Amino acid sequence: MKKYLIIAAVMLLGACASKPQEQKVMARAVPERSDDFVFENNLIAGRFYGEALEGNPTSPGIDIWVKLPGALVANDWYAEATKPGGDHNYYHKDHGGKDCYKVAVSLGGGGSVPFIDSTLCYPATNYRSSEILYESPTEISFVLHYPEWLAGDVKVALDKTVTVFADSYFCKVEDTYTFDADSLTIAAGIFRHKKQNTIEAEAFGEDYYAIWEHASDQSVEPEDGMLGVAVIMPQADAVTLVDGGKHGVCLKKVASGEPLEYWFGSCWSKGEIAGFNQWFELAANL
Repeated sequence: MKKYLIIAAVMLLGACASKPQEQKVMARAVPERSDDFVFENNLIAGRFYGEALEGNPTSPGIDIWVKLPGALVANDWYAEATKPGGDHNYYHKDHGGKDCYKVAVSLGGGGSVPFIDSTLCYPATNYRSSEILYESPTEISFVLHYPEWLAGDVKVALDKTVTVFADSYFCKVEDTYTFDADSLTIAAGIFRHKKQNTIEAEAFGEDYYAIWEHASDQSVEPEDGMLGVAVIMPQADAVTLVDGGKHGVCLKKVASGEPLEYWFGSCWSKGEIAGFNQWFELAANL
């Protein structure tokens, strides 16, 4: 009897060891939906704008998608929005989360651009190509390529590398700007929806800016949740408001080809983080 119990136990351990690990991260280009590039973990989701959306908008801003903690949902939302006869506004409606964040031409929820003569210098295009650098069940890294544009009088190109981690409200960015100048100041930050009077609270630190505000885009259905958004830049030169108060940013001077590291993150009050004090503490202690 003991012999059979031992064999059964060994078989059970083997089955447990071979069980695939749950996939908690995802990122991919979405050619079926205007060349979006979507990213997601078990807590957050968002997208970057691709070539097919240029002019509507042309923007480096990160579009935040709120969601409840748990399953990966972005692929299902896209499938419902793009299937024949489907609801193209599907992901703008609440199915345990949705896209309710207004980006337009801005940094959105954590984009970056050169900051020259007190001006945010946006790219002339959206990202034009992408690569997945590596992927595991708990971590995925990708790079987006923005072709050369004129920032002030300086020709600039950008390779944006983003790493998404499971169980985290924050993603890591390494932006590599190449340009024909000695150095450039880069602004990474967050659009402040002050025209919609959505802002409830905001916080500034030596290396972070964070905001707590009502959902900004209510064009499809009303949204009563709150959004937390933050950007953290280690060893930032300054953290301030720019663009007539439309953005809260972290600023840092870099050389051409020097990777600029920062983090962006978001949360939804209908999930695990219900108030701004908890959100600001997370940003301050990343």
